[in-house]
Parts: sequence; C-alpha cells; structure tokens
Amino acid sequence: MQKSINSQAYARFLDCLRETREAAGLTQADLAERLRETQSFVSKCERGERRMDIVELRRFCVAMGTTLDKFIKCFERKLR
Repeated sequence: MQKSINSQAYARFLDCLRETREAAGLTQADLAERLRETQSFVSKCERGERRMDIVELRRFCVAMGTTLDKFIKCFERKLR
C-alpha cells in the first residue's frame, strides 16, 4: 500500500497549496513571515517533506487570505 504522503492525491494537495500561495501573490518567504515560520518550513510543506494536519492547513489558508473551504474546493477539483 502506498503511503498517503506519496500518493497522487497528496501531490494534488501540494499543487493546491502552492497555487493558492502564488494566486495570493506571496513568495514562500512572505508566507513564512505571516506564519512566523522560516522559508524552509514553508518549502518543506510544499514539497511534501513535512506533512500538514487540518489545523495547520487552516492556519496556512488564513495566512494566504483564503478559507479552508475554498482550498478544499480546489483540492476536490484537482482530484476529479
């Protein structure tokens, strides 16, 4: 069984994460500053080296100026 972090679905999740950040006009460094994290932390999340939970995802969404609901809709579209 393939681990979920290496699955196609998780790859689509990471696509949405990066696309949402870029659509907000933010660099990884900008987002990191809003999150009070390092740029490497954001990079690891976007590359899938660090798994995110739902609470952390919501925190990212708020920092990117979107809602968890909008993010999930992006994710669901990519899964189709």
